Amino acid sequence: MSTPSLEERIERLESIDEIRQLAARYSLSLDMRDMDAHVNLFAPDIRIGRDRVGRAHFKAWQDETLRDQFTGTSHHLGQHIIEFIDRDHATGVVYSKNEHECGGEWVIMQMLYWDDYERIDGRWCFRRRLPCYWYATDLNKPPIGDLKMRWPGRQPYSGTFHELFPSWKEFWADRPDKESLPEVAPPAPLDKFLETMRRGTPAPKIRVR
Repeated sequence: MSTPSLEERIERLESIDEIRQLAARYSLSLDMRDMDAHVNLFAPDIRIGRDRVGRAHFKAWQDETLRDQFTGTSHHLGQHIIEFIDRDHATGVVYSKNEHECGGEWVIMQMLYWDDYERIDGRWCFRRRLPCYWYATDLNKPPIGDLKMRWPGRQPYSGTFHELFPSWKEFWADRPDKESLPEVAPPAPLDKFLETMRRGTPAPKIRVR
């Protein structure tokens, strides 16, 4: 494997910064309801559902969703891990803590996004954002127990916060023997951290809220 040149390393750093700005712009444009700014963060041929393609369809869907469900929102980003597939494609995980004004209730949410990024015509875009939820509940009602997704006027249901990573179920399914030291797997390659954690599992099916 050849050592990347200085130009390639600088390009990689610039791409990382642009992708992180992409996630920040997503939150700001969504919270400020600038639908044109928002949908232009996605690939021009973004797919909406089974048979709709393009930013215009995405804008119509987002507009309807936001008007029907939320008076206001605020998305607060946490850690952001980015790994490159090649020069123009990358994947990433972004934590997000969100607040939603839903009529007479104030719903807080903890989630992460599993992202696919693509550089198109020199600019990084979202190819896909997969929202994986841990909980959503009224501010005054801690989401203890199962079925942590608790929106006003809906039956509680499970999120997909842990389904991306098999380690969650493995951790709770197998208690180590305290009489012996556990085995430690070798470190993941530097640019394969997320891929190693996923272990080839398929993306979970997301329930549209």
